[in-house]
Amino acid sequence: MPITTIALDADDTLWQNEHFFRLTEQRFTDLLAPYTDAPDLKDRLIASVTKNLGFYGFGMKGFALSMVETALDVTDHRVPGQVIAEILAAGRELLSYPIETLPYVDQALAQLQDTHRLIVVTKGDVFDQERKIAASGLADYFAAIEIVGDKNAATYARIFERHTDGAARTVMVGNSLRSDILPALAAGSFAIYVPHDLTWSYEHAEEPTDEPRYAKIAHLGELAAAIAAFDAQT
Repeated sequence: MPITTIALDADDTLWQNEHFFRLTEQRFTDLLAPYTDAPDLKDRLIASVTKNLGFYGFGMKGFALSMVETALDVTDHRVPGQVIAEILAAGRELLSYPIETLPYVDQALAQLQDTHRLIVVTKGDVFDQERKIAASGLADYFAAIEIVGDKNAATYARIFERHTDGAARTVMVGNSLRSDILPALAAGSFAIYVPHDLTWSYEHAEEPTDEPRYAKIAHLGELAAAIAAFDAQT
């Protein structure tokens, strides 16, 4: 039973994303520096973003609101309104950064579209994710695009049933062990981890190195060979 469907994460798997959040984090700390001596502004911000995931979800809107909340918290609500306005502007700028596809993405998709069904499974704000997919120029490679609020085993099971020949004939590819790899394996698929240098700490988890349906590659240029290795073992 060879793999027939390849599901791919989008942010930091197909194109750069976390890099721009890091730039916004730095802008946030620069704006607040005159108003607080808190030594851990970035940590406070990330703690706020993580706490708010259940309310705002993933993406730039929740990030912008968490920046405002953190600014108010660390300054005891003394931060000037102009600084809040600049923080919100920095959040909006996340919608204007260029989409930079990662190495080997176009080559890998062009090669694999002739032999496999390709789908995207990404999480975050629908408007922002749709914008990035359109701007990437990659949309025509994909038979389906799923934008979800979060990724867990139930989400993957639903998507695999809808768009694939079954989890056992599907591989999920992404840069997050927590969101792309472990829940996809739990749903019964294969999984290929493609590390990214700037993956958010929230997405870290222990590698399932003893799992025969798991593989790790350096970049998408190695994807076809990794899938062929899975096919050989089945």
